[in-house]
Amino acid sequence: MPWQAELPFAAGPNAEGETTRTIALGDRIVPYVLRRARRRTIGLTIDQRGLRVGAPHRAPLSEVETLIRKHGDWVARKLDEWRERRHAAAAPLRLTDGTRLPYLGGWLEIRIAEGNNRAQWTDGELPTLSLHLRSSADTEAVTVRALRQKALRLFDERLAHHAARFGIAPPPLNLSSARTRWGSCSLKTGIRLNWRLIHFAPHIIDYVIVHELAHLREMNHSARFWAVVSHYFPDHRNARDALKKLAGSLPALA
Repeated sequence: MPWQAELPFAAGPNAEGETTRTIALGDRIVPYVLRRARRRTIGLTIDQRGLRVGAPHRAPLSEVETLIRKHGDWVARKLDEWRERRHAAAAPLRLTDGTRLPYLGGWLEIRIAEGNNRAQWTDGELPTLSLHLRSSADTEAVTVRALRQKALRLFDERLAHHAARFGIAPPPLNLSSARTRWGSCSLKTGIRLNWRLIHFAPHIIDYVIVHELAHLREMNHSARFWAVVSHYFPDHRNARDALKKLAGSLPALA
């Protein structure tokens, strides 16, 4: 059955004949809305709402999803483009003395003073990140650098912990700044985790780490893969749902 990449259309979020599904495209779970209608082709639409698929009433789901996977690179690229547009359009976060950022499921207070662009952490009931800056123009860069350094140390510890549970040596770990992925796994290069996970509660970070370690056994999102995840992280569904719900509330940092 032929396919076509369509221009965005304005349909109601609960239009008749629509169902919400997910599909694995590589190491990425992509939600999409499937709309059955009187039509002859399968059409893929990507706009600010995400992936929407129009299909004839009689088109088998297997045929629909085979086509989505066939054009998986196009789908991923367009989703990334829309995510970048939303990020660019979002009001930038203005970091000032006293600003609070989400941090490990709680809050981190930013304190600003003059200095040579170094950051100092202070633990406590309300953790504090003190920025000693040459110029206010350096605020975001110094903040992100400090958060990335903290994230790498924490993620490295948690990866070692969970790798031991899997009975393997910790794979190489690197950070990413991806806008649409929280983690990725490669048998050659190891695991990459999005540094922005530092904003979330520890159990969500642990879920993403276990998710990626499970890919070392099943490089897919099959039932066998989810069985591995469930074995090492039984509460994975709740953690995954929380990650989806909270993702849109992250501060717009570089």
